[in-house]
Amino acid sequence: MAEHEDWKASLRPYYYSKFSLSFYSTLFSLIGLVILCIGIYAESERQKHRTLEGIFLAPAVILLLLGIIMFAVSFIGMVGSLRDNILLVKLFFWVLLAIFLIELLLIIIELVFENQMKKFAHANILVGMQQYYDDLDFKNIMDFVQEKFSCCGGDDFKDWKVNQYHSCNSTGPLACGVPYTCCITGKESGGVKNTLCGYQTLDKERLEVHSIIHVRGCIHAVGLWLGDNYGVTIGLVLALLAPQGLGIGLSYLFWQKLNDICSFDDVDFRLLKKYSFKDLDLNGAGWCLCLPREDGYLPVDQGSDNAGFQL
Repeated sequence: MAEHEDWKASLRPYYYSKFSLSFYSTLFSLIGLVILCIGIYAESERQKHRTLEGIFLAPAVILLLLGIIMFAVSFIGMVGSLRDNILLVKLFFWVLLAIFLIELLLIIIELVFENQMKKFAHANILVGMQQYYDDLDFKNIMDFVQEKFSCCGGDDFKDWKVNQYHSCNSTGPLACGVPYTCCITGKESGGVKNTLCGYQTLDKERLEVHSIIHVRGCIHAVGLWLGDNYGVTIGLVLALLAPQGLGIGLSYLFWQKLNDICSFDDVDFRLLKKYSFKDLDLNGAGWCLCLPREDGYLPVDQGSDNAGFQL
C-alpha cells in the first residue's frame, strides 16, 4: 500500500505539468481564435472599401497572421498535452522556441541597426501617406499617432508633400498644407476643430511654422517617447516575451515528465494484441475520451501473468 501511495505521489508532477500546459495552450488557442475572427471581419471590411494592400500597413492582415499562428501553435500544444503525445509536445516546444528566438533577434536588429530600421519604417509610412484619404485604417492610425505623440509625418512634416492633395503642385484648400492632426492649435474658440489649421505650411521652414504645427516626425517622436518611458518599453517587451517563455518552460517540463514515464515502460506496444475500439473500457475517460486513468483502458485478464497482453 505504501509503495502504491509513493507511486501515486511520484505522478503528481506529471499531472501538474500536464494540466498546466493544457490550460495554457487552450487559453491561447481561444485568444488566437478570437483574434482570427476579428482579423477576418476587418479584412472583409478592408476589401469592401478597397483599402491599402501593403502588409505592413494593413492591420487586418496582421491580425489574420497573428490569429492563425497563435491558434495553430497553441492547438498543437493542447492536443499534445491532452493526448500525452510526445511528438506534438516536442513540435510545440520547438516551434514556440523558434518564434521566441526570432522575436529576440528582431529586437536585437532594431537596437543594432536602428538607422536602417528607421529608413525601412519611413519608406512604408510614405507609401501609406500617399493613400492617406483612400485608406481608413492607415488614416486612423496616423491621426492617432500624430495627436498622441505631437508629431507630423514620418521623418518630418514635409513628408506630406507625397500626398496628391497636400502637394504644393496641386490645387484646392489642402494644397501645400498638412492634416489638422499635425496642428498645435487645432480648435477654434467654440471647440470645433479647424481642419485647415495647417494651410500653406509645407513651403515654409521649420522655424516659421513650429508654433502652428508639430514639425518633428513621428518616427523620432515615438522613439523619444519609448526612450523616456523605458519602464513602459520594458513592460511591453516582457508582455510580448513572457507568455512565450512560460509556454516554452511548461512544454519542456511536460516533455521531460513524459520521457521519465516512458523510461519505466519496456513493453513494445507494436507487438501487443490489437484491440478494437469497442473492447476498451472507457469509464472515466471524460467527454473528450482523453483523461488519464491509473489502470489504463486496455482490457486486463486478471488471471494472466501478462495481464491480458498477447505478445
